[in-house]
Amino acid sequence: MILDGGLATELEARGCDISGSLWSARVLRTSPEAIEQLHYDFYAAGADCATTASYQASYEGFAGIGLDDDETTRLLRLSVELARSARARYQQSHPEDRRALFVAASVGPYGAILHDGSEYRGDYGLSAAQLVAFHARRFEVLASAGADFLACETIPVLEEARAFVELLARHPESQAWLSFTSPDGVHTSHGEPLVECARLIDPVPNVIAVGVNCVKPEIVAEAIRALAAGTGKPIVVYPNSGEHWEAGEESWHGEPRHGLAALAPAWIRAGARHVGGCCRIGPDQIAQLKAAL
Repeated sequence: MILDGGLATELEARGCDISGSLWSARVLRTSPEAIEQLHYDFYAAGADCATTASYQASYEGFAGIGLDDDETTRLLRLSVELARSARARYQQSHPEDRRALFVAASVGPYGAILHDGSEYRGDYGLSAAQLVAFHARRFEVLASAGADFLACETIPVLEEARAFVELLARHPESQAWLSFTSPDGVHTSHGEPLVECARLIDPVPNVIAVGVNCVKPEIVAEAIRALAAGTGKPIVVYPNSGEHWEAGEESWHGEPRHGLAALAPAWIRAGARHVGGCCRIGPDQIAQLKAAL
């Protein structure tokens, strides 16, 4: 399965304002049509799965700009509706394309609401129970919004994975993948071995894949090996461009590394089954990935 690329950074490249703590979730209110068009463009580029603009959408985050719970619930559901609409529009306009197309509802980490780069450190200081309490309400909304599965992504710490495992036990009808951030392909951002994360997740029946995302492309092959040592589940990988995010400056630094198209065949040989991109990866790179595979 080919995944899409980085929704927020591509929206920014197209002129949307994603500044501030809400990031791409801000565009759900201001320009939902831009999100729908980008989902369409990723499908047209060859992506089999679109990931919704709910990564940074939370009750706490929207409350910070004065939105009540009902409006937050509406926006969470809207994020799924936009991806489903783009899929239906693409299928209607391309009847010759017989691919199965999917929608994954993004469930971003607790660190996303902090808007300080915590999803690349994992130094929350919160227990699994506290993280369950944070995620539970939006998890339930997204689980019932009509997506094919949930993308519990950019997880920096094992305790947050434990929280998602608990929430999936409460929602046995839902399926999800869990993907981690990692600096080296061996450990989570917080320092736990990735193989330990994989072992935690392996017996969970409604987890469809485990992997890494928003990591440097050069550590992906090592991460695949580490995860495969702890699980028989499919491996999902979707790195960023290789540039470095400075949360304090709200900017990217460095140069893009080797492209997905050049690296992905080796990842698949190493055992990856779902491959795509994260931040700074747009439809053009997904089209190149599609061609390479």
